[in-house]
Amino acid sequence: IKVSVNLKNTSSIDGKEVVQLYIRDLVGSITRPVRELKGFELVELKAGETKKINFILDNETLGFYNNEGKYIVESGDFKVFVGGSSITTLEADFMLN
Repeated sequence: IKVSVNLKNTSSIDGKEVVQLYIRDLVGSITRPVRELKGFELVELKAGETKKINFILDNETLGFYNNEGKYIVESGDFKVFVGGSSITTLEADFMLN
């Protein structure tokens, strides 16, 4: 799954931002974090510049260790959040089959 977001520096000075990607598994076989950090990128932007930031969610990033210590990937409904912190309101939904 490819997640993309456009990041714009609306300031008149150059800057940096850490773009963070979190997921939430809405229904899982075990309790998972409400927002689980799955990726981040430090981005430098010139004043007024816009950059497209891409993240890839694959089996390695979507999986977790179950109670038996086995690494698994479960199908189901997920939410993905992207922003500068874990309290971001920019979100989307996806279903993993």
